[in-house]
Amino acid sequence: MIVFVLMIAIQVALIVDVIRNGRNSLWIMALMFLPVASTIAYLVVEVVPRFQHHRHVRDARARVIGKLDPERDLRDAREQLDIADTVANRMRVADELTEIGRHGEALSFYRRAMGSGRSDLRSGEKFARSLFFNDHSDEALKVLDAMAIPKTQGDRDRIDLLRARILDELGRNDEALRLFADVSTRLPGDDARCRHAALLLKLDRRREARVVLEEVEARAKRLTRHQRSSDAPMYEWASSELAKLRA
Repeated sequence: MIVFVLMIAIQVALIVDVIRNGRNSLWIMALMFLPVASTIAYLVVEVVPRFQHHRHVRDARARVIGKLDPERDLRDAREQLDIADTVANRMRVADELTEIGRHGEALSFYRRAMGSGRSDLRSGEKFARSLFFNDHSDEALKVLDAMAIPKTQGDRDRIDLLRARILDELGRNDEALRLFADVSTRLPGDDARCRHAALLLKLDRRREARVVLEEVEARAKRLTRHQRSSDAPMYEWASSELAKLRA
């Protein structure tokens, strides 16, 4: 009975959609006399195409495709590189390899691209990040030092966060702490704060780490569950470390 009522409701809704959007009136007859087949056909032919340019629908579709076939974009990037061995195509392959965590392979493509004279800010940042991911922190820092000073505060903060991570890895703790503290006041999210707290804990500066983690906790409470979900492991780590400090 419930299924029958639901089918009737769907039929009525789609018939209203046909009339409201001026679709072919033959759909009405089909929906009335062939409800299951025509409902599927109408959704595929008339409804779904309307949403293909909607940003949220595109994002959701991309996420689903990414989970089902994580190397789809990489294959496409490699095909484009086979057709035209350009700097842009090398960068795209490197970006896709980085996206799926194949950092060793990505670095070779970034090196090839940068060796062809690529010197813009974003390319330099990606190259430095890849070097850092591959444990070449000294070289990564040299790449950042050789880059032009970013014009916007957002670019400066993003690159300074990477610089702070590199300095942390190199054991230049005081410099890294200053940068983490500075950029965390402007960058969205709590990545910089958590990295700041982690370095303080590593240096056994527990009281300062607790202050930073309590700020993370307070900020996290103002976020929705959906907003926290993308960084769930980070917030779980922060909560766990804060509980230890309070014990």
